Amino acid sequence: MLMKSNVSLCVFLLIAPLSALISADEPSVVNAPGPTWKRHTIDNTSKGADGVKLGDINRDGLQDIVTGWEEGGEVRVYLNPGPAKSKELWPRLTVGRVNDAEDAIFVDLDGDGWLDVVSCTEGKTRTVFWHRFSGGDGVLTNTQSWTTLPFLVTLKAQSWMQAAAMDVDGKYGVDLILASKNGGGGIGWLQTPESLVDMNGWQYKRLREAGWIMSLTPHDMDGDGDLDVVFTDRKGARTGAYWLENPGVKANQQNADWTEHTIGAVGRQVMFADLADVNGDGLLDVAVAVKPADVVLCLQKPKGRWEEHLLRLDTTNLGDAKAVKAVDVNGDGLMDLLFTCENAKGKLEGVAWLEQQRKGPWKQRPLGGPDGVKYDLMQVLDLDADGDLDVITCEERDQLGVIWYENPHR
Repeated sequence: MLMKSNVSLCVFLLIAPLSALISADEPSVVNAPGPTWKRHTIDNTSKGADGVKLGDINRDGLQDIVTGWEEGGEVRVYLNPGPAKSKELWPRLTVGRVNDAEDAIFVDLDGDGWLDVVSCTEGKTRTVFWHRFSGGDGVLTNTQSWTTLPFLVTLKAQSWMQAAAMDVDGKYGVDLILASKNGGGGIGWLQTPESLVDMNGWQYKRLREAGWIMSLTPHDMDGDGDLDVVFTDRKGARTGAYWLENPGVKANQQNADWTEHTIGAVGRQVMFADLADVNGDGLLDVAVAVKPADVVLCLQKPKGRWEEHLLRLDTTNLGDAKAVKAVDVNGDGLMDLLFTCENAKGKLEGVAWLEQQRKGPWKQRPLGGPDGVKYDLMQVLDLDADGDLDVITCEERDQLGVIWYENPHR
């Protein structure tokens, strides 16, 4: 099953900063001073931490973290200890041992009210795994309560890079959206069978060919009540940011095609993206990290149009683009941008942030300091309960591991 070709035209428009028009000769980003944020380690005892996703696995009202350790061969969960102990090492448990883990997410696949974990692997493993929790309250941290099962249709099939949970066909519970790279790369959905533990019963339905999918985000883009899929494709003939239109549960039961729509940054090497109302006009925008060190703001306009705004970062002491996340960093009511890098060896910054101004260019400010080489996507939470949002990420070359940066603005 492949998507239909009904791609809306994207308007490629380089405009001035969102808050005010400025001269074309004036840069959209300028360097500005600022403090390096204090870094706290959640776990650095394995190798190759690759991604952080959130979910309340122990149902205590605090968001926990799941991470795949690509070289360490483990999928670990970190239990949020609360604000008073957030700056210490977090309690951890290993929910599965698999090599080459590229992504891991929380999802209650069996509908028992407890979150399981799904991991995606590349390298030689190239399989998607279900790390199933079969216990209950009080036995969460008992490794005997966790069983690792491969989805057989994914076995050695593709280099699986990202997963997301959503009910695609309205049958038998939540399904999985999967994305991959290189040979056989694409986006598809893994259909839940009636018998969930029949691992041979899960079926993969391809939606789109791809070169290297980075971001994979379910979101209702057309307001019709179901989740569509926003994604970025980094490699191949059709790079850029797009979204796939969900035709609805009844159509998906008949293996219907999903229509693709263009968002922007077409032809660029796009990395991770984030969805947020960046310019405060009430419409959802898409911020895309783009190599070498750009952010392309795809600003949504009425009638499905998009306008592009290029933010070119100063790379003098900054690594290559990896991820961007939109958040009000300093509490001034304007949406700012967090930015992580890879290839930051010998640079002064592997993590930075861009402060949006009411007038004039964005200000590029320090955040992470010189430690670290290859960072990943980010999550934001107020971990120390001081009223501002802290930054959770991971670093896999200098083995900083799973870390968070303490926002100094409050």
